[in-house]
Amino acid sequence: MGERSLLYLHGLASSPKGRKRDLLERRLGPEGFRVAAPDLNAPSFRELSFDAIVAAAARAAAARPPDLVIGSSLGALVALALARRPEGAGIPLVLLAPAMAFAERWQTKLPDGDPLEMFHHGEERNLWIRRGFFEEMAGVLVDQRPPPVPVSVVMGADDESVPCAQVEERWREWEASGELREGSFLHVVPGADHGLLEFGEVIEAAVRERLASR
Repeated sequence: MGERSLLYLHGLASSPKGRKRDLLERRLGPEGFRVAAPDLNAPSFRELSFDAIVAAAARAAAARPPDLVIGSSLGALVALALARRPEGAGIPLVLLAPAMAFAERWQTKLPDGDPLEMFHHGEERNLWIRRGFFEEMAGVLVDQRPPPVPVSVVMGADDESVPCAQVEERWREWEASGELREGSFLHVVPGADHGLLEFGEVIEAAVRERLASR
């Protein structure tokens, strides 16, 4: 069997070199999986645009069609958008701490001013980002319907950024729609925060769960 590929989509104010990518490479790289992780600070962090982020993810998927797409936080919304594009057609998803049912919250508690200053974990310093990005995200509703592919969600019960109850409610809506693909699962992890980094075994299990369904 030749090299297989996982496409990892990082979250807001992060980078392709994040710790979740390292986790995936450590756990699955020895089995021949290559983890592709495009830079989603597109077209730049200051001028961030959801459409540009999705386009960057689509280019990466087209360049090396993955066996699985893994999206973290904002990257999970990107993964949901990608699943409805030709580049992501038929590719199952793993969503880590997804910012689901979050549209109305993107504009809340923002300080005054434009641009806004935000700590960027990839750069390890504060950077500027346009206020319009958060206004744009308030209209991004890609999670209102379940994806057209099997999906596994891993959610920390103690997530400090995305309320777990909010994600559970969206999942129930997906189930009630009758459109959620058979074999999809929501895994709520007791004691886990937004990073999920201490629960690598749960992330790995969700990835293997989805790879087994292909």
